[in-house]
Amino acid sequence: PLCPSIGFCSCNSLILDSTSFAFTPTTFATSEISFLDFGMLNRSSKLLGLEIDEKSSIEIAKRSRGTPRIANRLLRRVRDFVEVKNIKKIKTDVINDSLEIEGVDNLGLDRLDREYLKIIANNYEGGPVGIDAISASLNEDQATLSDVVEPFLLKIGFIIRTSQGRKTTKLAYKHLGLKPSKLQDKFI
Repeated sequence: PLCPSIGFCSCNSLILDSTSFAFTPTTFATSEISFLDFGMLNRSSKLLGLEIDEKSSIEIAKRSRGTPRIANRLLRRVRDFVEVKNIKKIKTDVINDSLEIEGVDNLGLDRLDREYLKIIANNYEGGPVGIDAISASLNEDQATLSDVVEPFLLKIGFIIRTSQGRKTTKLAYKHLGLKPSKLQDKFI
């Protein structure tokens, strides 16, 4: 079946269109159409000796940022989890449990992504703050932050870059469960 928001086409690709009413920046990452080849996930799961249902594949795809490399990495983490727990068939509850342990949330944000956002929100009152200060606060390389963390956060609308520096958005506060101060709320 093919619906406006989530569908499968004949080539076994999940098509996610976040411009539809069903998707907002907090439920999926981008305003463009993203493709994640389910054939790739199915092949990878067979190579890993896993049985995975369609809903579980969708869950991994949602958390993979639309990137096959990340989908494969998440699938390997799930495999490790099911081997330890001696689980034969992977379902969405198994995906949720394993990726929660891994620190990957429902949007695909990991520990570093959330720390990055919390540093800006808490230590720098939502920004603006320069990448040098964020890098020093997190004890992370600037290139890692610029090349790995920021692109996805920009894509899903959790940060914005201004000439003064990076700022968190209301979407980021909402996702993290933080409440901006009145001063912050005025500027974001």
